Amino acid sequence: MKLDLMDRHILQALQQNGKLQNNELAERIGLSPSPCLRRVKQLEDAGIIEKYVALVDPHKVNLGLTVFARIWLKGQDARTVNHFIDSVMVIPEVVECQLMAGDCDFFLRIVVSDLEAYRKFQINHLNKISGIQNVKTEIPLQKIKQTTVLPLD
Repeated sequence: MKLDLMDRHILQALQQNGKLQNNELAERIGLSPSPCLRRVKQLEDAGIIEKYVALVDPHKVNLGLTVFARIWLKGQDARTVNHFIDSVMVIPEVVECQLMAGDCDFFLRIVVSDLEAYRKFQINHLNKISGIQNVKTEIPLQKIKQTTVLPLD
């Protein structure tokens, strides 16, 4: 599906507020409600809009510490890599996992309540995944920018 300017306006508005009602969305982007709803449905059907979610403030649910872990595996073979991927997929504290090109093999974003909770997480979860050679943890001092909005201009 090729996106036109109106599709981009719809996506920008929904990225800012996924709860927008169709009438309000249509008014914001300058369309009547029926064509706006049809366009949103097309964006959903094409998989451009993957899903709608609620963004939760981690501090308000006692998950105030985000850490980043760089992971080096003992081997790059499919069995080792797939075992690691399968293992982290079921760990809820791992909210993001990236397979990397470069220095480390994987980069994880992990959310826990505090430093002690991370220590326990590393002992009880990360260290139990076979095939890991090394884990380096990075602790951010201040969040400068974090967004879910993609630059569609």
